[in-house]
Amino acid sequence: MKFYVLDTGYLDGEKDSVVHDTSREPDKSLLPMPVLAFLIEHPDGLILYDTGSNPKAMEGYWSKTMQRKFALHQTPQQRLEAQLALIGVRPEEIGRVILSHLHLDHTGGLPLFPHADVYVPRADYVNALLTIHSSSDPEQHGGYIWGDLTAPLKKVHLIEEDCEFLPGIEIVNLPGHTPGLLGLVLHCKSGVYLLPQDAAYVSANYERPPILPRSPFDRALYAASIEKLHQLQEEYDATIIFPHDIGQFASLRKAPEFYE
Repeated sequence: MKFYVLDTGYLDGEKDSVVHDTSREPDKSLLPMPVLAFLIEHPDGLILYDTGSNPKAMEGYWSKTMQRKFALHQTPQQRLEAQLALIGVRPEEIGRVILSHLHLDHTGGLPLFPHADVYVPRADYVNALLTIHSSSDPEQHGGYIWGDLTAPLKKVHLIEEDCEFLPGIEIVNLPGHTPGLLGLVLHCKSGVYLLPQDAAYVSANYERPPILPRSPFDRALYAASIEKLHQLQEEYDATIIFPHDIGQFASLRKAPEFYE
């Protein structure tokens, strides 16, 4: 089994919203936040973990609020199809898509996968659908995007419990950032890798005690999920890959390079 880190662009995020250090004055400076997706080559087939942002995000596909708060920067080479092409893979060859959660920088490529089985955290899927159907005004939808969540899909599988997804791939529940969030544990030949996605944006969120983001869905759940990640890392002596850490991002192998 091997996996690839896909570079699908970056967001401008306010530093204080990512690392809310109450011991200091709020830092309003902008922090470049890489947006990562992952392609896993498994003996049972290709699996995509998250799908990045929709390339039309800044053309009105996202609400004005989201464009202002998290401006997307994405070159043509960073579009999901182009990143997959670096590996020689077409979207139609991917039969399974796992979504960590349903926010806009994780679901933007869903329209490319009408043929795939899609696996989502039940709690966040329910919350996302309730949110977008509660109002016709996109400005009321927060980080959920109508076009992503109404894309035609073959089948949506709702995940509630930690499980072995396939041999060598564990799904772990890490709620807090959103009502439900699915992280992955990948058991590779070279070692174990933890992919928490937004359960921990950056390494500062992972400190003990953690410096949490400004406004997670549930602060207690967020802190508990950070502790669960520490336990998993210690149990497996694992390497953790943060989803939005510009410092770590520079050192990662990006597609077409891979980890195995």
